[in-house]
Amino acid sequence: MAIIRYEPLGLLSQLQKELSRSFTNLGNEFGEGSLLTAEWMPAVDVKEEENQFVIHADIPGVKPEDIELNLEAGVLTIKGEKHSESKTEKEGYKRVERTQGAFYRRFSLPGVSANSETVAAKFKNGVLEITIPKCEAEKPKRITISTEE
Repeated sequence: MAIIRYEPLGLLSQLQKELSRSFTNLGNEFGEGSLLTAEWMPAVDVKEEENQFVIHADIPGVKPEDIELNLEAGVLTIKGEKHSESKTEKEGYKRVERTQGAFYRRFSLPGVSANSETVAAKFKNGVLEITIPKCEAEKPKRITISTEE
């Protein structure tokens, strides 16, 4: 049994290094369209059920054809762009409002339990619903032991 010296301040130093490293790599970790370049982020609910993951993303004002979904190596990526314009003309004034911007969200699914072949996505009333079925867990296999005689 090895004896390990307890150094509580060492743990704080390690935590500080990890946090510093996390914020330093934030811009590089996500590559193209990183969180630093996203102009807004849709609100997202992620729910794990017994046999699937269900994700609801609030993306009002965005057309389904302007949304891109990818699932690769257990990472779900949602990205797209919002373009909308509203005009109001009344007596004596005119108002034009435009909203636009790119969004980008990534979610790591636990382990390799996501079945990427049967992912389904629905878009209704500004809410994107993504259903990702889980793969069946590998069942334990009994191994027989042979004897040499």
